[in-house]
Amino acid sequence: MSTTSNSGNTPLPPEAWAPLLRLSRFASRPLERFLRIEAASGILLLIAAAVALLWANSPWAESYAHFWHTPLGIRVGGFTFERSLEWVVNDGLMVIFFFVVGMEIRREIHHGELSEWRRAALPMAAALGGMLAPAGLYLLVAGSAETRSGWGVPMATDIAFAVGILTLLGSRVPPALRVLLLALAVIDDLGAIVVIALFYSSGISVTGLLVAALGFLGIFAMQRFGVRSKLAYIVPALVAWAGVYSAGIHPTIAGVIIGLATPVRAWLGTEGFITGTQKELEHLAHAGPETLTSHHLAEALRRVGAARREAMSPSESLIAALHPWVAFGIMPVFALANAGVSISSGPLDGASWTVVTAVAVGLMVGKPVGVLAACWLTLRLKLGTLPQGLGFRELAVLGVVAGIGFTMALFIAQLAFADAGLLAAAKLGVLAASAGTAILALVLGRALLTDSARPGAATTVDEAERSTAL
Repeated sequence: MSTTSNSGNTPLPPEAWAPLLRLSRFASRPLERFLRIEAASGILLLIAAAVALLWANSPWAESYAHFWHTPLGIRVGGFTFERSLEWVVNDGLMVIFFFVVGMEIRREIHHGELSEWRRAALPMAAALGGMLAPAGLYLLVAGSAETRSGWGVPMATDIAFAVGILTLLGSRVPPALRVLLLALAVIDDLGAIVVIALFYSSGISVTGLLVAALGFLGIFAMQRFGVRSKLAYIVPALVAWAGVYSAGIHPTIAGVIIGLATPVRAWLGTEGFITGTQKELEHLAHAGPETLTSHHLAEALRRVGAARREAMSPSESLIAALHPWVAFGIMPVFALANAGVSISSGPLDGASWTVVTAVAVGLMVGKPVGVLAACWLTLRLKLGTLPQGLGFRELAVLGVVAGIGFTMALFIAQLAFADAGLLAAAKLGVLAASAGTAILALVLGRALLTDSARPGAATTVDEAERSTAL
C-alpha cells in the first residue's frame, strides 16, 4: 500500500486514508478541536440524561437509587473512608471537571477572548447580566425561605449543550458567535464557582484550611523549584483537595484553584521545540548508524521527548489530554447520576412547583433578558464593541442559547437543596427549561440567521479568537 497522498508529496501513516487524515488534522486546531469535542459531548450528555430519566421512571427505578448509593471506600488499619458512588462522582470526579474549567479560565484570560479588555468587555457584561437576571427572577418567583436557596441554580450556561445547538444550526452560525459563547460560558463558570465557594459551603474549619494551604504551598514550591513532571503534582493536589473538603468548602473548589495555578506559558514553545529537535536530528545524522549506540539514541530521544513536552504550556497540554476524558467520560457519568428524576411518583406539592417554576423562569426568561440587556447597555455606553460578523440577530440567539443550563445547574442544585423533594423539583426545572430553551434556540436560529457571511467576518473560530478587529 502506498504511504503517500494522491499528490505523492505528503507522507501518510500506514493504513491512513488521505481524506480522513485531512479531516483529523482540521479537527486538531486548538479551538476548533475544543468546540468539536464540546458539541459531541452535548450529544452524549443528552443520551445520558435520557437514560437516567428512563431508568428512574421504569419498573427498575429502585435499582437506580440503590446503584448510586452503593458504598465505596478504603480501609487502612483503623482508618476507614467510605462514601456513596454518587459522592465519588459529584465530589471526586467532578474535581477533574472543575480543574479543567480553572485551566480554561486562565487560558482565556492569558491569551484568549478575555486577554484584551476591548474583546472581554462584551462577554463579561453578557455573562454578568445572564447571572444576575436569572437569580433575581428566581428569588422573585420563589418567595418563601424554604425555596429561596436555589437562586444559584439557573445562573450558569452549559457549554456542551449550547455548542451542540449551534452546531445543529450549521453554517448559519458565524465563528465569532461561537467564540463569544465560549467566553460567556467561561465567565459563567467562574461566577458559579464564586457562588459555590461563598454561598454553598458549610461551616469553615480552620484545621482543614491549614491542610489545604499546605497542599497549595507544595504546588507553588514545586513550580518554583522547576519540577516539570505533571505526575509529581498529584500528591500535593490530593492534600489540597482533602484540606478543602475537611474545611467545609466544596472540594471542587480545590480543582478550580489548582487549575488557575497551572502555568499557561510554555518553556520552550514552538520555536524552541523546532530548534531542539532539529539539533538532535542533525547530531544523529552526523553520527551515522554505524557509530550510533542504543545509549546515544535513547538520550537523543529523551531530549526530543522533553522538547516535545515543553513545546506547549502545562495548562494547554493538560487541557488537550483531559478534555476528552471530561467531555466523554466524567460529564456523561455525572448526567447519568444526577438527571434521574422521578416524574411518575404523583403530583408535586406547592413548594416543589414553586422551585420548578422559578428555575424555568430563570433559565428561559432571565438568561435571554439578562444577556441581551447587558449587551445593549455595554454597547450603548461604548464600554465594549461588537465583533465583526455579529449583529442583534446573533446576540438574540446567543441570549436564548445561554439559557441552556445542565451540568453546573444540576451541580448547584445538589448543594442548594437538602430536601429530596425540592432537589428533584430543581432537577426537573433544569431539564424541562433546558429542553425548551434548546428547541427555542433552534427555531430562532433558523429564523434569524442566514448562511451568508458578513464582510470582514472571521471564517474560523481560531481566526475569530485571534482577531482584534472589532
